[in-house]
Amino acid sequence: MTGTTYEQKEPFFTKDKAFYRTFWGMTLVVALQNLVAFSVNMTDNIMLGNYSQEALSGAAIVNQIFFVVQQITFGIGNAMVMLGSQYWGRKKTGPICEITGIALKIGFIFSAIIVLACSFFPVEFLRLFTNSTPIIQEGCDYLYLMQWTFVLFIFSSILMSTLRSVETVKISFYISVMSLIVNAGINYTLIFGNFGFPQMGITGAAVGTLAARILELAVIVFYLFKLDTKIRIFTYGNIFKSSAVLKKDFYKVLIPIIINQTLWAVSIPIQTAILGHLSDDAIAANSISSTFFQYLKVIVIALSSASSVLIGIAIGRGDMARVRSDARTMSVIYVVVGVILAIVLYLLRYPLLSLYQLTDTAMVLSLNLIIVMSFVMVGMAYQMPVLVGIIQGGGDTNFVVKLNIISMWLIVMPLSFLAAFVWHWPVELVVLVIQSDQIFKCLPAFIRFRSYKWIRNLTR
Repeated sequence: MTGTTYEQKEPFFTKDKAFYRTFWGMTLVVALQNLVAFSVNMTDNIMLGNYSQEALSGAAIVNQIFFVVQQITFGIGNAMVMLGSQYWGRKKTGPICEITGIALKIGFIFSAIIVLACSFFPVEFLRLFTNSTPIIQEGCDYLYLMQWTFVLFIFSSILMSTLRSVETVKISFYISVMSLIVNAGINYTLIFGNFGFPQMGITGAAVGTLAARILELAVIVFYLFKLDTKIRIFTYGNIFKSSAVLKKDFYKVLIPIIINQTLWAVSIPIQTAILGHLSDDAIAANSISSTFFQYLKVIVIALSSASSVLIGIAIGRGDMARVRSDARTMSVIYVVVGVILAIVLYLLRYPLLSLYQLTDTAMVLSLNLIIVMSFVMVGMAYQMPVLVGIIQGGGDTNFVVKLNIISMWLIVMPLSFLAAFVWHWPVELVVLVIQSDQIFKCLPAFIRFRSYKWIRNLTR
């Protein structure tokens, strides 16, 4: 049947008020959590920037490694949410515990690889990003402790994904707030040597991050041991065993997601490098406009996260009419939110840019790029939640990874290189080409969404 036929037989929008309360409540909490997490990185950058440029640069290149770790970890977590939420819809908690165990084992293997690579080849890793000896030395000092924060982050994120799959999200926000406070406090104390403590510079920043990550994992484990009443993941021991069937199901959804996250993570530094070779003003303007854009993007990511959970739960319950009406409702919400965010970004362009001291050229570029990103925001706010929240969340991982490979690596990347280095287009147009997939992916996302072929019950 076509989407139109379905809609003739069932209401277009979901009328259940509980759906809206859950959707907006989860979106708000996840958005705040992402905003706090983003602020942690901003705090590190500001403090290290006030300490020394070499320390800031050293931390920046180590964070490039963390970015890849983060994206692969998010891939594991998204697979956990996709499968776990469907079992939660069926009120079967045993498989959720088993799937968590599988994800943690994968996380352990991934952690071991990361630690071994960072321990034995730190300089080689950092030379991929810079040849500056002072920056590499600062980066090595930072990486010595930061590699262990990667491990803690992997395990914490997987456990938080488990809780998110059963609609427990507030604890993640509280943990993020505690992490921000601890990290900022220790950074201020140890980077600059305040309150009688030694001045440790970039190593002090690493200590702050390590302490924050230890706290995160400790709180989440304590919550699961003592306070959680939904799945009791450590109580019944299911986390330590898993069936071959569940492993097969998990890997089936995990592999396409990991491929997608990894390829996307690799593409971001390349896009940044393209703009970095245009001009100093282009680098500054893109950095500023991207920062504002990223702050609003946390809302879109939260929409995707909430949608994935609710779609998975609805599919697990087996009510396909409800799945379709929930998805239609959310798709309209995405468009409305996207337009609102675009207007906000556009209207705040002058007040936000007044915070910076820029050359006249950089100021004009920044204003123009914010206008470009306002249009991009509308497309991104629709296609990302539809693809990641609804289609991927509904079990169709292959369509999403194929679309992203084609759009990014066969269209956007070649056109971006041509626009920047062959056609020598203005910076604004180069940025538009780089971000163009956020707009043109809307059409295939809409067509696939309306087919409802993405609805797949992955439970046993």
